[in-house]
Amino acid sequence: MNVAEAIETRRAVKAFDPEHRMEPAEIERLMGLVMLAPTAFNIQNWRFVLATDPELRRQIRAVAWNQAQVTDASLLVILTADLKAWEKDPRRYWHLATQPVQDYMAPAIDQYYRGREQVQRDEAMRSCGIAAQTLMLAAREMGYDSCPMDGFDFDAVGQLIGLPADHAIAMFVAVGKPLQPAYPRSGPLAMGEVVIHNRF
Repeated sequence: MNVAEAIETRRAVKAFDPEHRMEPAEIERLMGLVMLAPTAFNIQNWRFVLATDPELRRQIRAVAWNQAQVTDASLLVILTADLKAWEKDPRRYWHLATQPVQDYMAPAIDQYYRGREQVQRDEAMRSCGIAAQTLMLAAREMGYDSCPMDGFDFDAVGQLIGLPADHAIAMFVAVGKPLQPAYPRSGPLAMGEVVIHNRF
């Protein structure tokens, strides 16, 4: 499957086969692809919580409007971000670069993020959004369907997964085998309404 086909056929699936299991090698391949998603300054601030424990999944479902895909999908990925990744030994994000690049990037990262909490949070959400789309398209290429989710109690989920104080949850992505096809696309807007050339 090529990229265009994955984009065209990716849909938000709500009903997953609860008996299907992904092989560990499939999960590792999927997450390896997701980790290629770009982040500003290469800070790789996303942290992917794979909720595999059935009891934890049941508890999460209870604070997620009882949505079945939380427990029934083969894989539930909770996309979180380390808001302070920018200051945690930033040279490691550029350890394969030349020394002059390392010497430039570490202070540049600090200058851009320090004291700018809203920028740190915005960056986290951008990074997780890009990673989520990468995850959904990679899953589609692997023969799986997915569902992006934000219908849950963020604080309650944070408590259930032991979210560190300097992290934030962005969203879930459920991945698995569908029990039924997704509904037809229900009303895409005209390109002329959403694509603006140069100025509004």
